[in-house]
Amino acid sequence: MNTTRSEEMYKIALDLMPGGVNSPVRAFGSVGRKPLFIDHAKGSHIYDVDGNSFIDYVCSWGPGILGHAHPEVVEAVVKACFDGLTFGAPTRKESELASLVRDCIPSMEMVRMVNSGTEATMSAIRAARGYTGRDKIIKFKGCYHGHSDGLLVQAGSAALTQSVPDSSGVPASFAQQTLVALFNDKDSVRELFDNNKDQIAALIVEPVAANMGVVLPEEGFLEFLREITQEHGAVLIFDEVITGFRLGLGGAQEWYKIKPDMTTLGKIVGGGMPMAIYGGRRDIMENVAPIGKVYQAGTLSGNPIATTAGIRTIQLLMEGPDIYARIEANAVKLADAFRARAKRLGIGLHVNQIGSLLSAFFTDQQVKDYAGALSSDTEAYAGYFSHMLENGIYVAPSQFEAMFVSGAHTDADIDRTIQVLEL
Repeated sequence: MNTTRSEEMYKIALDLMPGGVNSPVRAFGSVGRKPLFIDHAKGSHIYDVDGNSFIDYVCSWGPGILGHAHPEVVEAVVKACFDGLTFGAPTRKESELASLVRDCIPSMEMVRMVNSGTEATMSAIRAARGYTGRDKIIKFKGCYHGHSDGLLVQAGSAALTQSVPDSSGVPASFAQQTLVALFNDKDSVRELFDNNKDQIAALIVEPVAANMGVVLPEEGFLEFLREITQEHGAVLIFDEVITGFRLGLGGAQEWYKIKPDMTTLGKIVGGGMPMAIYGGRRDIMENVAPIGKVYQAGTLSGNPIATTAGIRTIQLLMEGPDIYARIEANAVKLADAFRARAKRLGIGLHVNQIGSLLSAFFTDQQVKDYAGALSSDTEAYAGYFSHMLENGIYVAPSQFEAMFVSGAHTDADIDRTIQVLEL
C-alpha cells in the first residue's frame, strides 16, 4: 500500500502540531504506524491522499451512523451556510433540535447546547454541583468523559478513596474532588458513598462503556446506580456521548429502561458537526444561567450549521426504514466472524457487542471492566490493525476503542470485512 503523500504530510504536520495531530489517537502510536491523511469520504468508505480506499469502521468515532456525506444532510448544511455560519444569537433551529431530542429522550426535560462532549460533561457536572451544593463526584475507572481537569484522573494507590491526575497540567487539588469506582463493581460504589456521606454531588457513567473498548454493564448494575444515587441524593448522569442515538433513538437509557437525572449527548446529535447537548430534569437545569447561578456560555453553542446537521440526521433516523435493526444485524455478523476466527486459530479473543458497537479484545479473559480490557495483548492488536489496513479495512488505531457499523455499510462491505478477517 502506497502511503508516500501521507508520510510527506505527516512530516509537515509534526513541525506544526504536537505529534502532528489534533487528537492523540490519530497519531497511530499504539499500533506502531504513521497516520494516514484522509482526503475525503463517502458512504461506508474513506479515501486517503494517496488514493487508497478503505471500508470505514471508525465512522469519525461514532457520528457517521448514516455513513459519510449523506446527501440529504449535506444538502441541508450547504443550504444553511448561505444564510450565515454563526450569529451568536437565538435561532428557530435550536428549539427545533431541542424538541426532537426531548421527543426521543424524555428524561431530558430541558437542554443546553454546547460544542463538544467534553464541554457537555463538564457543564452537566457543574450543574449537578450547583443543584446539590456538593463538590465531589464519582466516575469509573476506564470511562472517559472528556479532557476537563476534574475528569482526567485515574485511581491512586488507595483505589477507592483517592485520585491522582491522569495528565500533567492538572492540579492535584482538582482531582481530589473526583472519586474513582470500578465499573460493574457495586461494592466499590457503595464504599465511596459510605465514606463520603452527603458530599457527593453526582455519579457520572457511560451506561455502556466505549472508551476502554466496548464494555457492557452487568445485569442489575445500572439499576443499582439508579437506586444508590437516589438514596444519597446524588445526581445520576448518563454520559451518552457515544451511545446516544446510536443504540436507538432513546439511547442506552431506553435500551436498559433506566431514567437518569441528567444526560450528555454528542457525536450523532450534531450529524458530524461540532455539537453536543447536556440536559435532564427541569429542576436541575433551571439552575443554569441566565435563570440560575450556574454559569455556562458559548458563542458557537447551537450554531445554525451544526443544528441543521443534527436536525436532518435525527429526522432521517426517525423517518427511516429501521436502520437500527440492520446495523445491529451487521454488527452481530462481524462479532460472530471474530469469534469463529479465534476458535479456528485457537487464540485468546473476547468480543463485546451491543447494537452497532463492538470491540474485539485480544485476551482470553472476559472483559467486564478496565482490568479485563488492560489484559489485552496490544501487540497482537497492532498486528491485526495492520492486516486489516493493508487489506482495505479501516478500524480504530487502538485496542481500547469501539468499532462502529453504519447504515451505509452494505452486505458486500460486511462480506469483504469477514473475508479479510479469515485471511
